[in-house]
Amino acid sequence: MLNRMSPRPAFLFAAFGCVALVTSLSAHHGSAISYDMEHLWKTKATVVEFKYANPHPWLVFDRTNDKGETERWTAELITNPTFLLRAGWTKTRSDAALKPGTVVELTLATSRAGGLNACVRDIRNEKGELILDTGRIGGGDGAGQPAGEATPR
Repeated sequence: MLNRMSPRPAFLFAAFGCVALVTSLSAHHGSAISYDMEHLWKTKATVVEFKYANPHPWLVFDRTNDKGETERWTAELITNPTFLLRAGWTKTRSDAALKPGTVVELTLATSRAGGLNACVRDIRNEKGELILDTGRIGGGDGAGQPAGEATPR
């Protein structure tokens, strides 16, 4: 006698598989979804803290707004540590280049949710020399694309 699975358990198993697949795919986010990548802007900033972490390294920095007030921002880098490492940006190198008190110029995309949150597109030193272009390194939306024109703020 053949032991045949009834259609109901087979359907439930297939439905569960589809839900699991959709859930795992929707867990990944894109920079363009969370940040306004079409309206980049630049600012001078002082590094407060840099964390070389998964899924994205992040930077806490202070900047002075138009009113002369100091704002504390939090920003994630577009790329992830794997792409940074492949480009030669080890944790040691990143920590040294972005140690607290370092003055940098950042190209940012502001969070669509608002607040003092952004995504870092590129980082320049005090002399204006490009030290890290997260979009060219890869691993996020805008990978391999030129930084484009950013508005100073």
